[in-house]
Amino acid sequence: MIAGLSVLSLARFQFAMTTVFHFFFVPFSIGMALVTAIMETRYVRTKNEMYKKMTKFWGRIFLLSFAVGVVTGIIQEFQFGMNWSNYSRFMGDIFGAPLAIEALLAFFMESTFIGLWMFTWDRFKPAAHAALIWFVWLGTTLSAIWILSANSFMQHPTGFAINQATGRVKLVNFMAVISNPQLWVEFPHVVFGAFVTAAFAVSGMSAWRILKHDHVEFYKKSMRIGLTIGLVASIGVVAVGDLQTRFMMNDQPMKFAATEGIYKDTKDPAPWAVVELIDTKNHTVKDNVDVPYLLSLLSYHKMSGSVKGMDTVNKELEKKYGANKNYYVPVKTLFWSFRVMAGIGTGLIIGAAAVLWFSRKKKDTIENKRWLLYLTGLALWLPFIANTAGWFITELGRYPWVVYGLYTIADAVSPTTTAGELLFTNIVYFLIFSLLGGVMIYYSHRVLVKGPDGPLDTDYGVAKDPFAKEAFAK
Repeated sequence: MIAGLSVLSLARFQFAMTTVFHFFFVPFSIGMALVTAIMETRYVRTKNEMYKKMTKFWGRIFLLSFAVGVVTGIIQEFQFGMNWSNYSRFMGDIFGAPLAIEALLAFFMESTFIGLWMFTWDRFKPAAHAALIWFVWLGTTLSAIWILSANSFMQHPTGFAINQATGRVKLVNFMAVISNPQLWVEFPHVVFGAFVTAAFAVSGMSAWRILKHDHVEFYKKSMRIGLTIGLVASIGVVAVGDLQTRFMMNDQPMKFAATEGIYKDTKDPAPWAVVELIDTKNHTVKDNVDVPYLLSLLSYHKMSGSVKGMDTVNKELEKKYGANKNYYVPVKTLFWSFRVMAGIGTGLIIGAAAVLWFSRKKKDTIENKRWLLYLTGLALWLPFIANTAGWFITELGRYPWVVYGLYTIADAVSPTTTAGELLFTNIVYFLIFSLLGGVMIYYSHRVLVKGPDGPLDTDYGVAKDPFAKEAFAK
């Protein structure tokens, strides 16, 4: 132990840091693939050259996000072997199949079609070329399915048996793993969130350029496409989020009670706490501002029904898994993460609808609404915050389990890793991630400043001969 920091706490912090940072870029790249594909499809349908220019312009930022996402994912894989070797041994048989399929099928597919899309603008007909970027999007989406199938097993184990000789899980039913009910409420929530992330990033960056009176029509069209996707996807996030919440109520009731800040069973009907002060030591709450009936409505879709509190759920878990563990999750983190996520989602729906209304063709007054453009520009960061809050709920809400009901976080840590090694790698990873994030922001800003008509460092639309005499200095 170093300065009061244990191996477990440092390993948990490192896992949270690498997962959150990786999750900044994965949803962004999935969503940017969709946005780029829609823009190129508009070009194919309308023959309007502006849409082709938009496709190439926003495609550059998509490629940046894809590259950074790959690098951060590789770092995370190293971490499994270094810091979570017991977990890797325990889960190897389950993780092996979906992650191998993700690498050999989905990632190979998206990487191949990205290369074809980048260098074949003048070699295919427009419709055939647009199909390439749709295959890229399909590949990124399939990657999400396979990764989330592994994560869903950690939340709701299915299709397994315990090897009595080794004490590890073994895969006995692959179809049960990919038909896991947790997967099919988690996957659409993540994917819709990815669309929201890219859509509001595009609209936000466009808003900043409109404020500078730079290629106004180009960025207006970009902003409207982004906000249209963002509005539809935000509504989708809310709809599938409701399904995920209702599943969580029955499958992980402690997580659900924590997101609502409930220690004692609620009355019937149950009010929803907008804000409250939580005392984790004494298991009490105070100074709460409640909305009557709302928690019953959200939980059961009716105006009645009580909700079990964490104290009741803890007794049930002690009876089921033993009283030698602490089943209380990080309540404050989950409570506020849920409100941040829900608040941002609501705000994005309202904001997207407002900007689309003020930028409609019949009465386009958006340039006069500078305050709304400023808010749209700032809103580009909000989906990243909401994604992070949602991931906190997903990962921290199953404490003390790393695989729910089967394997604890304490058991999963590498037995030979020291606190000093973890502290060192935490610092190194933080510096690497800061550098990668800075590079991503710097080059995205550079692309924006150059604008749609600016010169490119490399023109991926035209294949060049690297051995031509023009490539060498005279």
